Amino acid sequence: MQYGAIFDMDGTLFDTESYYRKAWLKAAPEFGQEPSVAFTEAISGTSGNEFENVIKKFYPNIPDSKAYLNRVVNLVHEWSEEKLSLMEGTENILEFFKATNIKMAVASSSPTELIEKNLQRANLRKYFDAIVGGDQITNGKPAPDIFLRAANKINVTPQDCYVFEDSRNGILAAHAAKCIPILIVDQYKPDEKIKKFCAGVYDNFNQAIEVLSIVTERK
Repeated sequence: MQYGAIFDMDGTLFDTESYYRKAWLKAAPEFGQEPSVAFTEAISGTSGNEFENVIKKFYPNIPDSKAYLNRVVNLVHEWSEEKLSLMEGTENILEFFKATNIKMAVASSSPTELIEKNLQRANLRKYFDAIVGGDQITNGKPAPDIFLRAANKINVTPQDCYVFEDSRNGILAAHAAKCIPILIVDQYKPDEKIKKFCAGVYDNFNQAIEVLSIVTERK
């Protein structure tokens, strides 16, 4: 049986989720909106139609939601150019899965072009068999579409795919796709409801490897 591993990017592979949260707050006044921490929580991990839904809920009078998004992406890109750090244990878990011949994909709400660029800069592109960006799907997280597409691209059934996420919307999407959701804690601190959807909750990838090495050996 073939198993797969699907990774979110921001806040999971790279320490960039804090950039997004900062950028949403910084850009809001430029579009006549009050910065909202609750909004940054709700928007985390979304794309496509879901992004539009969250925008309309929190900022119903915003003049141009797409321009707001583009401004945020540009800010994050600018800050990432200055410093792009890996989350703890990223290279270790990628080497672990490579050694066990498990296919890997990135499934992120960020644009495909940005995903490719970040992976190339960090010398991680070699590990991944497929990339799915938010621009490749219509229904963003918490809809399951992005993970279903990623599983299909690596030719592994969703039920046999680990999904590594740092956000509430990401875990909900992985659960909806019937994958194996694993939360790597970053900016989002999970409540008990979300923990019930997770096969594991870890502070970093090194902790996850200790458990996954036992599981993969048994399988």
